[in-house]
Amino acid sequence: MIRNYRELTRLEMEQVDKKNTIVMIPVGALEQHGNQAPLGTDDIIAEAMLEYLKEELPEDFPMLYFPVIPVGLSTEHKNFCGSITLKPDTYYHMLHDICESLNHHGFKKIAFLVCHGGNAPVIQILSRELRSEYGMSAFILSSGAFGHPDVKATISEGNVWDFHGGEMETSMVMAVHPEYVKLETSVAGRPQAFVNNKALLPYGAVSIGWVSEDWKDQEGNPIGIGGDPSGATAEKGDIILRTSARQLVPGLMEILKWQE
Repeated sequence: MIRNYRELTRLEMEQVDKKNTIVMIPVGALEQHGNQAPLGTDDIIAEAMLEYLKEELPEDFPMLYFPVIPVGLSTEHKNFCGSITLKPDTYYHMLHDICESLNHHGFKKIAFLVCHGGNAPVIQILSRELRSEYGMSAFILSSGAFGHPDVKATISEGNVWDFHGGEMETSMVMAVHPEYVKLETSVAGRPQAFVNNKALLPYGAVSIGWVSEDWKDQEGNPIGIGGDPSGATAEKGDIILRTSARQLVPGLMEILKWQE
């Protein structure tokens, strides 16, 4: 049974089968997503995934969905107004202490649901340490199946650089909170420094940290998003969220069977 961690009472938590229950920890961010999408885009997507996963997983699937960690490692966005970032060591120790508490109560299977790519490097290090220190099985899952054919089919024709704050993420927010999106203010972003390099993978750009400086609008102003969000719709967002949740199912099934 998939349940929200924070809704359980102490007595209910004592009765949970800790050995065979997965604690999924969604890790989001509070950072700019262009002119049109809210700062909490990643957190909103993380919260939505709980409901979509309930529809895709068996009713008796043993998982607790931890409250979304709302701030992450967003160094590449810190120069944009409203973006909040933790330092890498702060972020590491916060997540470590959460997992240490879970281990203290007997939980051994942790699934980090990464809803902001910038969080992944710290979580990769943390996962190895949790295994070493506590014998916990820590796994890393992605909240967006952006490479799936059904998801790629939602991108408008000609929108070739879509990723952070673009059409896909904006659509995902529109599927659950359309009132938060101001599509009329959207501006497209494109990679000025690599505009003629067709071999460059946009998702790699995030990890090397040049998004905030080199992704600009048509006038050359820093915009910090990839692609053109103007084609976003709630219907597209529902496809992306549903497909992403469905793609998580095989991994979660494997985690459930995992034995140290």
